[in-house]
Amino acid sequence: MTRKNQVDKPVGGQYDEVASRGVANVSAGTDHAASLRALGYSVDDTAGVPEGSAEMALGCGNPAALARLRTGQVVLDLGSGGGLDAFVAAKKVGPEGRVIGIDATAGMVQRATSFAVQGGYKNVEFKVGPIDRLPLDSGSFDVIISNCVINHVLDKVAAFKEAYRVLKPGGEICIADLVVEGKVAQSDDPGMEVWKEWLAVACGEQAYIAAIKEAGFRDMVVNEVVYAGRAMISDLNGKIISLLIRARK
Repeated sequence: MTRKNQVDKPVGGQYDEVASRGVANVSAGTDHAASLRALGYSVDDTAGVPEGSAEMALGCGNPAALARLRTGQVVLDLGSGGGLDAFVAAKKVGPEGRVIGIDATAGMVQRATSFAVQGGYKNVEFKVGPIDRLPLDSGSFDVIISNCVINHVLDKVAAFKEAYRVLKPGGEICIADLVVEGKVAQSDDPGMEVWKEWLAVACGEQAYIAAIKEAGFRDMVVNEVVYAGRAMISDLNGKIISLLIRARK
């Protein structure tokens, strides 16, 4: 495994606020284009993507870049949020392909659906549902992508088993996600409220990879990216790692 350049992006603790009140309330003054470039999105990836979707992105990487997507494939985006990764994937699979985004927050699904209509994406659909109990048929997808979402799930093995179930044989899961390394002191320092909910269910890299293997995935490729969240709190410096993972059913 190799360490690459640092990533500057906020964790999803502000997720519900983004869904209910809009991105302007949590990211005022952000250079969204620069943030997306830092996360690995190319200009071509985001060209034509609805602006609001890109502004609502709360990821830690670009899972579609790992996925080696091809025309005609069927893709599932776990925790699709405002739809950015689903739209990036939709461009790659083309009109012959299909992308379904699943998100547990109805407000996010509504916003992403409106962005799809705005952008004329006829091959993208968004649904409400928990990622550890997917309302989808087994063996339905060629590729699963997920961006900084499974780290929020308490039972990560259950989430990965569900991903395994809905993939076709030989299908791939491509993930950008966060893990915590070492102990983080409980503190009420300003800004820690954004992270506390996540830290309650976060796990380390070894446990995260073990959950993927327990679900049945193989041929795993893992890259580590040192995570440098915007206005990172001293308690968290050096303890948050972004993983870029590809594995096969």
